[in-house]
Amino acid sequence: MRADGPLRRFWSALTRKKQNEDDGSESKLARVLTLLDLTGLGVGSTLGLGVYVLAGSVAREQAGPAVVVSFLVAAVASAIAALCYAEFAARVPKAGSAYVYSYVSIGEFTAFTIGWNLILEYVIGTSSVARGMSGYIDSLVDNKISKAMREAMPIDVDFLSDYPDFFSFVVVLILAGLLAYGVKESTLMNNIFTGVNLIVIGIVLVAGGINCDPDNWTIDPKDIPPGYNGGAGGFAPFGFAGIMAGAAKCFYGFVGFDCIATTGEEAKNPERNIPLAIVISLIIIFLAYFGISTVLTMALPYYLQDPEAPFPHLFESIEWHAIKWIVSIGAIFALCTSLLGAMFPLPRVLYAMSSDGIIYKKLQTVHPKTQTPVLATLLSGLLAAIMAALFNLQQLIDMMSIGTLLAYTIVAVSVLVLRYQSEELLGSSEVSVTVPEVIRQLVNRERHQAPTKLSSAVVKFSVCIFAVFVCGACGILVPAEDYINGDYPGVIAGLAILVALLVGLFVVISLQPTDKIKLTFKVPLVPLLPLISVFFNLYLMFQLDSGTWIRFSVWIVIGYFIYFSYGIRHSIEGERLLTNAELAASKANGIDNTGYDGASDMVEQKDPAKFQGAPMYVIANEST
Repeated sequence: MRADGPLRRFWSALTRKKQNEDDGSESKLARVLTLLDLTGLGVGSTLGLGVYVLAGSVAREQAGPAVVVSFLVAAVASAIAALCYAEFAARVPKAGSAYVYSYVSIGEFTAFTIGWNLILEYVIGTSSVARGMSGYIDSLVDNKISKAMREAMPIDVDFLSDYPDFFSFVVVLILAGLLAYGVKESTLMNNIFTGVNLIVIGIVLVAGGINCDPDNWTIDPKDIPPGYNGGAGGFAPFGFAGIMAGAAKCFYGFVGFDCIATTGEEAKNPERNIPLAIVISLIIIFLAYFGISTVLTMALPYYLQDPEAPFPHLFESIEWHAIKWIVSIGAIFALCTSLLGAMFPLPRVLYAMSSDGIIYKKLQTVHPKTQTPVLATLLSGLLAAIMAALFNLQQLIDMMSIGTLLAYTIVAVSVLVLRYQSEELLGSSEVSVTVPEVIRQLVNRERHQAPTKLSSAVVKFSVCIFAVFVCGACGILVPAEDYINGDYPGVIAGLAILVALLVGLFVVISLQPTDKIKLTFKVPLVPLLPLISVFFNLYLMFQLDSGTWIRFSVWIVIGYFIYFSYGIRHSIEGERLLTNAELAASKANGIDNTGYDGASDMVEQKDPAKFQGAPMYVIANEST
């Protein structure tokens, strides 16, 4: 046996891909979604807590009135990430999530990483919406609930909330119980609440606009009362660094619109309508955030904003009590549908991953009566409830942002790798090359028109080095104001060198041949846009504080412990490959042609009739 045998087997396990038995030629889903439908889907799934909390909290703590610029930066980063997501989805002609696409296209370890981050996204999404709803209810009773809890049960831990929020805890548990029991999301109710959402935004824009004072965007620092953190005053009181730190938080407000990219089987003219719907929905969402943040910061100075419930605080300050109650009640109803939408996909991801065997298979158990994965739903609900009770809203927003940004970064990198590697090379063996051959390939001297093993390897290596250099550049750029002021000329020179190297890597990747496969949608300007997405996402991740990175690292360590102690050995795909190897060795072993052995936990999925009452989970399973 070769010395590298164990390492080779380990690498094969990490990169094994799930079989995609559906080539997409016969879709079971009708192509009925128009451009208007897709745009409505993106807007409805995104305008939630970001409207009711982010503008006020970011204005007060990070960016001041320049919060409008923070939203613009986050919108651009989200748009590029969504375009990459759309191509990623187009490569797997099935409905599903980034977890499914990466498992089929890239490999198991990448799929686990994305899936684990999706779990974090949905858990934190549920917790943060519950916490936001709690803040609005608290504001209606003059913050008596929070004051009583701080006095009765204070929590003196830096990385936790000031008090345990039992209201959020109970709300999430009730929702988890309802989902486990089999309550389905009502389209009619969802549409009604979305309408309420838009009405509330309209009321805020009109009522707040009447009270706008443009002078609040040019406040002199001498006019800021003592005891308030007003920074340097003016439009951007916390400078460029504050705007970018705000953008990292504002990214939370755009999470969810990427669901448009998963409708490739149902969209009419997907190559045109999906990217158009993404752009149009982002413009609508950005205009809503721009309008809300403009009204809030013009009607009330940024340093007086309430980071938990800015709308009620604004109308309380200007003594418009009737509007305060209308807006608060409307916001609570709107947050109810956001809460359901945030938690609804969570059991679906857990079910899909457990069905694949890369997390504990027990989580895929479907209750015979409710026809839902009760254990997965209740455990995920309990986790979300605990996080809602123990972490404050800003910590939850930061954790959700960092997990989603990492998932989007992986998607952008995956798009680059797949675009520069043909299908024929996916299972090919390695080939030894000489240094001169590598140098010639860097400039594609042979003018290859189709990807080769060497050109594909050059792209993969260049993308990895690009990400490392971006991390170095971000480490320099984070305290941007000091460098802009010229206090560190040596560091600026180092940054210039890194930028030159990044441009060089971009040129090298651009010279490599790309795969000519036809897809319903392809990202334009490759490799520029995916590389910009990588830069944007990593830069926004670096804007988040060290506490967020520590909490996120703990989450990742827990996930990798589960994968390497359990998932890598119990993977259904690993069992299939092992069975195929046994079939090659012996033709008379009696294994089913599907590639799964009789002991597989997937056997219950072969009877679709059992799952007619739970189409969500059937679709999730079919997607994997």
